Amino acid sequence: MRFLLSQEFVDIKEYIELVFTDYTLRTITLGTAILGAVTGMLGSFAVLRKQSLLGDAISHAALPGIAIAFLITGAKDTNTLLLGALVSGLIGTFWIRGIVTKTHLKSDTALGLILSLFFGFGMLLLTFIQKQPNANQAGLDKYLFGQAATLVESDVWTMAIVTGICLLVMLTFWKEFKILLFDADYTKTLGFNTKTIDILITSFIVLAIVLGLQTVGVVLMSAMLLAPAAAARQWTNSLSVMVLLAAIFGAFSGVFGTAISASQNNLSTGPVIVLVASVFVAFSFIFSPSRGLLFKQIRFIKNRRDLELHKTLAFMYNIAETHEDISHPHAIKLLNNFQGYTRSTLQKLVDKDYVKIDGNMWSLTERGFETASNLYTKQSTEDE
Repeated sequence: MRFLLSQEFVDIKEYIELVFTDYTLRTITLGTAILGAVTGMLGSFAVLRKQSLLGDAISHAALPGIAIAFLITGAKDTNTLLLGALVSGLIGTFWIRGIVTKTHLKSDTALGLILSLFFGFGMLLLTFIQKQPNANQAGLDKYLFGQAATLVESDVWTMAIVTGICLLVMLTFWKEFKILLFDADYTKTLGFNTKTIDILITSFIVLAIVLGLQTVGVVLMSAMLLAPAAAARQWTNSLSVMVLLAAIFGAFSGVFGTAISASQNNLSTGPVIVLVASVFVAFSFIFSPSRGLLFKQIRFIKNRRDLELHKTLAFMYNIAETHEDISHPHAIKLLNNFQGYTRSTLQKLVDKDYVKIDGNMWSLTERGFETASNLYTKQSTEDE
């Protein structure tokens, strides 16, 4: 779960060199990058389908499968344990589907039930294994919190193959996935088997989660599935762009998390990867142009200032309208009676060539009068 480079690296260039020369670091970096990419891609579908708890439920549902696989085989072979996790995860997933379709319970309730039931059963089995005289639970602990240092080259190849298959299936059935995601009823009218498509998507999500258990662990795997997708959602309204961005965010989370963990002693790789992914989420929530909190606040302030500007201009228009000559001067002190008027607002109107100032007198320009008149016309049309 923890690993430290044999020497301290002080710059990016040296770290990159170590990635290519150090077997352990190269294996873990590639593995976490591939894992981040595939979970980011598939997590996009879970986020858009409002199944945020799905990753948590499946990862916890996989735990008893790991324990049962160990009890049956008596070996801690990674592939065998992950196969047990896959079977258990799929059973948990289909139970969730069955609860939702056969009862009046909503999906979040079903997810919570399966999560707690399977995780409790898994912990019970781990406790039982721990008390066996000829068994050692230590090798199974890594599936709870993850242990990236145990990754070997064969694990990375498995992740790469699964990612390639996932990408191939996604491209093949992209249209079907997209239609089902946004309008399941319309998908049925087109003659598509929505149940098969839904099972296909969910099965790949389960597979991706199972692959990540060894690296990130049961407890944190849901964050790996959701965080890159949540970050990507802030930047776009396009599904294809979101999937691509989620894969990039997930991959970089794995790479940066591995680098940080490798540079410090006593830092677990899985939690660091999740924290890096959370940084991507926080950055996206704040700085994305369309949905970011910062730009929302900037737009709010701008809209409020524009509203004050238009209100002041409309007030001036009402005064100027009583004279045949729109350039007739009026005392600035008249504006002091208007709520919301400020000197800065007046200066902005002057800068826009809506108003002219001569000492303590103001007058509307033709451009200002026309703009104010258009505001009234637009408002009247909206009222009608």
